[in-house]
Amino acid sequence: MITSAQLRGARALLGIDQRKLAELAGLSLPTIQRMEASGGVIRGNVDSLTKLVSALDGAGIELIAEGATSLSGGRGIRLKA
Repeated sequence: MITSAQLRGARALLGIDQRKLAELAGLSLPTIQRMEASGGVIRGNVDSLTKLVSALDGAGIELIAEGATSLSGGRGIRLKA
């Protein structure tokens, strides 16, 4: 699962705009815009979510799930080493 805040943060870390992310993920710009505008966990077509997460992974983003090993235990993102 990915939240809208994680998605916006991931784009910021990568230094890309919504259009570039849409291209990387093979999704439409309006789909990315809807995902980012949603509150909390992004809901949507499983195929679209899979494409999004795969594109972020391929670009070097690691999604940190809530409760995963970290100092505070919250959700987050980081660039892969």
